[in-house]
Amino acid sequence: MNSARHPVCFPATALGLSTAICLATLPSVALGSTGEQAAVTGLDTLVVTGTRTPRPVLDTPVRTEVVSREEMARTHARSLGDALENVPGIQLREIHGKPGESVSLQGLGGNQVLVLVDGLPVSASTGSTVDVTQLALTEVEHVEIVKGATSAQHGSAAMGGVINVITRDVQPGLSGMVQGDLGTYGDQNPSGRSVDAARRRGSARMDAGTDALRLRVAADRRETDGVDPDTSSWGQPADAVDRDQIDARAEWHPSPAGRFYLHGSRFQEDSESRYLRQLPGQQIRQRGVEDVRRDRVTAGGRWGWDNGAGIQINGMTERFRSDTLKHAGGTSFDDRRAKLDQDHVTLQADLPPVDNHFLQVGGDLRRETLSQTKDGISELEGTGGVSRGSDELYVQDDIFLGSTVELLLGLRFQDDSDFGSHTAGKANLRWHALRTADWHGTLRLGWGQGYRVPDLKERHYRFDHSQLGYVVLGNPDLEPEASDSYQLGWSMDWRQQAWFEVNLFHNRLRNLIQVDSGNATIRGDGVQEFRYANVDRAITQGVETVANVRVSPTLELNTGYTFTDTEDRESGRELTRQPRHQGRFGINWQTSDRIDVNLRARYQSSEQVDSEHDDSRSPGWTTVDVGMNLRATPRLHLFGGVDNVFDTQRDFGDPDDFRPVTGAFAYLGARYEFGGAH
Repeated sequence: MNSARHPVCFPATALGLSTAICLATLPSVALGSTGEQAAVTGLDTLVVTGTRTPRPVLDTPVRTEVVSREEMARTHARSLGDALENVPGIQLREIHGKPGESVSLQGLGGNQVLVLVDGLPVSASTGSTVDVTQLALTEVEHVEIVKGATSAQHGSAAMGGVINVITRDVQPGLSGMVQGDLGTYGDQNPSGRSVDAARRRGSARMDAGTDALRLRVAADRRETDGVDPDTSSWGQPADAVDRDQIDARAEWHPSPAGRFYLHGSRFQEDSESRYLRQLPGQQIRQRGVEDVRRDRVTAGGRWGWDNGAGIQINGMTERFRSDTLKHAGGTSFDDRRAKLDQDHVTLQADLPPVDNHFLQVGGDLRRETLSQTKDGISELEGTGGVSRGSDELYVQDDIFLGSTVELLLGLRFQDDSDFGSHTAGKANLRWHALRTADWHGTLRLGWGQGYRVPDLKERHYRFDHSQLGYVVLGNPDLEPEASDSYQLGWSMDWRQQAWFEVNLFHNRLRNLIQVDSGNATIRGDGVQEFRYANVDRAITQGVETVANVRVSPTLELNTGYTFTDTEDRESGRELTRQPRHQGRFGINWQTSDRIDVNLRARYQSSEQVDSEHDDSRSPGWTTVDVGMNLRATPRLHLFGGVDNVFDTQRDFGDPDDFRPVTGAFAYLGARYEFGGAH
C-alpha cells in the first residue's frame, strides 16, 4: 500500500476548521516544533497501517510505532528482524526447526501477527508464521507497527497486530548505493579461527529515470557460517544460511494526482543444520538442508482528486517453495517438498468528505493453495493439494468532531470458501486533550475484533514423526480463532523534543488453535497421535511505556518498558514463551559533525516454557549492542560495532533455555552513496 507517499488533503469547509488541513502535512509545525533543534526521530513520519490513509504518527487515531530508515541505518540492521528487535514490547522468537524468527505482540504469537509489505501480505514460511529475518531492508523506507486486533482493517491473522514494511520511492535522476560488511563470532566461528569473516553481507541499489518514468534495481546477499561453541563436536546450534534477494521496480507518475507501479522480487535461501540424533545405545550424526524460494510480483496505483476523493488498486501474486532433505550415514531421507501459492487483490475508494465524515470503502480477494509431499507421498490428509479463498468488503468512517476529537469506525465482512461469513468491527477515538504553545497531549481509545481462519496446514497437514514416537494430524473441523482487543493510551509531546507515551492493553482470545496434547491416542504400534484442536481461551493484558528525549542537538535518549500478564483461562496458568517484563534503552550521540555513536540495550525476564510444569522456565537476559558511524566523505560512510557486548548466551545443554543463540559479534562495514538524495 504505497499511499503513504501521497498526501490526502481536505478543504477547510469539509472539516469545519478555520484553515485547510492536509493529512500528510499536519503536525510538523502545528505540533510546536521550535526549529531550534531537530525533532525526536520519527515523530513526523507519515503512516498508513492504522487508517489505510496517510497520517502523521502524532495525529493518527490508531496508535502506530515506527522504525525509521535513519534508525535502521544507524544500528546497521540487516533484516526486518534486526529492525524490530529494539521496538518496545516486541518479542522475537526462534522458529522451531528453522534458521529464522517470528514476531510476538502483546502476548500473541507469530501466527496471530500479520506481516505486510506495502499493505500486501507475505507468505508464511512455516504455514502460519512469517520469518522476519528473510526480508531484506535495501528498499525499505520505514516499518510501521500497530498492536492489537486490526482484522476490521486487514482481515484474517491480524489478531495480535500488524507489521507493515513501507518501501522507498524510486528517485528521478541517477542515484544509488553499494554497501558491504563482515564480522566474526570470535572463538565460536565454525571454522575454529577467532579472526574469521563468519558473517558477510553485500547490497546495492540504483534508481534512474525522469519525473514521469522511473526504474530501480536492488540486490542483497547475506551469508553466515553459523555459530559453533564446540568445533570438535558435530552438532552446531546456529545454522549456516545464505540469503539472496533481487528486486526490480518500475513507476509511472503521469501527474501529481496519481502514480502506478510494477514490482518484482525473488528471494532465495539455502541453509544447513547439523545435529545429533539420540537412539538407544548410540548417537547418529544428521544433517538437514533446506532450499527456499519466494517469487513475488506486485502491481497497482492510485489516483486522487482535488475534492479529497481517491481510488487505489493493488495486487500481488506470490509463489513460495521449500524443499528439505536429511542426510545420515551416507543415506538421504525425508525428502519434503512444499508449495504455497498466494494471490491477493485489494481495491479502495476514498469518497469526497461530507459534513466532517471521510468515508472509505474497499474490498479484498484472496486465494491460497498448498501442496506438500514427503518422499513423493502427499502429507496432506486425503488429498494431493488444498486451497481456500475469501471475498471481503470493508467500510470505514473517519469522523472529525470539531478540531480536537476524531472518531474512526470500521467494519469488515468476509465470505470464506471454507468457513462462510464473518464480520469484524473496530472503533478508535483520538482526543487532542491538551494543546498549548509547548505541550501537546493526546488520548487514544481503541476497540477491535480479531479473527484468524485456520491455515491449510493446521487443517490438512500430517506431520509424521513415527520414528520418534509421535504423529501430529491436521483437523478439518477447526473453527477460526477470535479475539476482542481494548487499548487505552496517553501521549505527551513537548516541542517535539520530548515524547512520552503509556498504553494499557487487554486482549480476550477464544478458540485458540493448538495441538491437543491432553487427548492423544495410542496406535497399535505404540505411536502417539496428536491432533490440532480449538482447545484454549486466554487473556493477555498489560502496559507499555515509551519515552524519547532530545537532550541536546547532539544527544537523544529513548527507553521503553512493557509488562505483560497472560492467563490460559482453561488451566489458570500463564501462557508459555511470554515474558512478563521487557525493557529497551537507547542512546544516539553525535560526537562530532562526522561521527555518531549509538547504544541499544534489551532486557527480557524469565518465561514459562512448559505449561504443565511451573519450574520449567527459561532464564531472563540482557544484551547490549554498541555501534559507530563515520562520515569519511559526503558519499562514503564507514561503520562498525559489537552486538551482544557482554556475550549473553544460552546454555545449550538445557532444553528450557531460550536466551540468545549467538554470543558477542564484532563487525566492520562501508557504504558508498552516489547521485541525488539518500
